[in-house]
Amino acid sequence: MLNEVQSERTLTWIADRLASGHMSLFPLLPEYRDRALRLVELSRRGPARGLDFPEAYCIAVAEDRGYVALSENGAAYSAQFLYTTARVWRAYEVLWELRRRGLVPDDVIYVYQEETRHKFPQRDVERWRSYGSSQSARGRPGS
Repeated sequence: MLNEVQSERTLTWIADRLASGHMSLFPLLPEYRDRALRLVELSRRGPARGLDFPEAYCIAVAEDRGYVALSENGAAYSAQFLYTTARVWRAYEVLWELRRRGLVPDDVIYVYQEETRHKFPQRDVERWRSYGSSQSARGRPGS
């Protein structure tokens, strides 16, 4: 949701990605709107918090196109386990994947938390630590 971006640096990054073709903006298309509304309705019946329309729309696009939706919204994250085939990643999963590929240092999660003031759940931080230990001990990721 572009209107939520407040940082000029972030807007510049987005503009660069749009210009290079590595990112797309989707207009409100009827097929995605309809699927998003169904997701919102479905989520209101379920065990988790209900989805808001912007997150549901992103999930509908991701589901149809095979993309990964990015969201820190708990309802959106839960949706992938409850009623959609779309994958939903938080910043944690993005950092995990970057680390797995060797593109960021092991301490990036701590730097991220300090710089953004966003604290990951303790279970995620423990998982991050145990991955590092299993890498050192066995040379491959832990489960």
